[in-house]
Amino acid sequence: MSTVGLNFGSINSGTGFDVASTVSSILAIEQGIETPWKTQLANLKAQDTALSTFGTDLATLSTALQSLTDFNGVFAAKQGSSSDTNVVALTSASSLAAAGSHTIVVNHLAQTSSEYSSALSNANDTLSGSLTIQVGSGASQTINIDGTNNTLATLAASINAASVGVTASVVKDTNGSRLALTSSTSGAAGQITASSSLTDATTNSAISFQQGLQGVDASLTVDGLATTSASNTVTGVIPGVTFQLLSASPNSNQPVQVQITNDNSSIEQAVSSFVTAYNAVVGDIKTQEGKDSSGNPEPLYGDPTVALIQNQLTQGLLSGAASGSISSLLQLGISVGQDGKLTLDASALDSALNSKFSDALGFLQNSGSFGQTFTSVLNGLSSTSTKGGVYLALQQNSQQEAALNQSIGDEEARIADEKTRLTNELNTANQILQSIPSQINQVNELYSAITGYNTTQTG
Repeated sequence: MSTVGLNFGSINSGTGFDVASTVSSILAIEQGIETPWKTQLANLKAQDTALSTFGTDLATLSTALQSLTDFNGVFAAKQGSSSDTNVVALTSASSLAAAGSHTIVVNHLAQTSSEYSSALSNANDTLSGSLTIQVGSGASQTINIDGTNNTLATLAASINAASVGVTASVVKDTNGSRLALTSSTSGAAGQITASSSLTDATTNSAISFQQGLQGVDASLTVDGLATTSASNTVTGVIPGVTFQLLSASPNSNQPVQVQITNDNSSIEQAVSSFVTAYNAVVGDIKTQEGKDSSGNPEPLYGDPTVALIQNQLTQGLLSGAASGSISSLLQLGISVGQDGKLTLDASALDSALNSKFSDALGFLQNSGSFGQTFTSVLNGLSSTSTKGGVYLALQQNSQQEAALNQSIGDEEARIADEKTRLTNELNTANQILQSIPSQINQVNELYSAITGYNTTQTG
């Protein structure tokens, strides 16, 4: 063990010694016991950083896989096109839509019923009487005229506030101002019937209503089957597909072809993301198997968690039951290199999706499939699942770090107490040393007084 000596020169010099530096030297020796603890703590922290990287990259891989295994993910997405967008425009194709071609002939478009009043030369003329409105087979409602709604503008506002199933507005044409009513329900079911006993009290003339447009359902055939739609936005006729009718077909010999296809491009992008994410985890493994730029082993070199991740991922790539003709990733264009990383052949994947779409879907989403099995593998390695390998490794490190921090804290507290004790004791000793010259002088003076001998004289 190292020792610390006190160097204060001649004992009667009165200079004493440096208490602070002496205490620091003594305690430095005692603090040496913390060095291996702090080294171990630093190593654990470095492991935590590496494990967190694994956790992040495994989570990214899990997310990439989920887009392929989710029933509402990229395999459910559909694309659509229309051969004549002047007649039929595709609005959306949901996961319920099946890939295929459909033939549509539009006989005529749907119309929304409207009525308008006879013209008033002055829009501010005073009205009287009442107006009864019925929409389709619904109950009729009567708007009585009083001081709050006796002009065209205030009557329109009163009708709109009453929610009778129409929208009222004041329009102007070459003959004057009119009250216009438009049904809130398109098609035949929204046909308006307006019964008026309105009078222009200013001119004492009756106000009548006439039809602007009749409420008519759209008429069309889809794949040879006749159907109607109250709206020009058609849903449910082709499962999962919504399309807009824009005009009638020029003739029945010129049908519109609507094509619904699987969204292969989104699937291929998702597979590419999966491959990239998988290779990132493999890169993490390769890093921890080597040494850093200084030649020191990486923090997780030889750690069982790294071996667990590597073994589980390797086995996971070979897992999962076949789906039809697809029984391996290789048939989806994904191969494994000698370095353990994946490579994607985009053309092979596209070919598989075009010819074996349902089998590819099943390989990733069926019960016991590759997709479902590999998802379980990733859950078992997760840093967020309480049973995940990375999570458990981080928890084990955390417990060790807590114990080391406790030991270091206890030792620091003991050393702090020791510092206080040593400082007090050495200060007392230093004061004694510094007082020796004055004590010697007192003795000399006393000796001289008794003997008459002057100690300062030299012979």
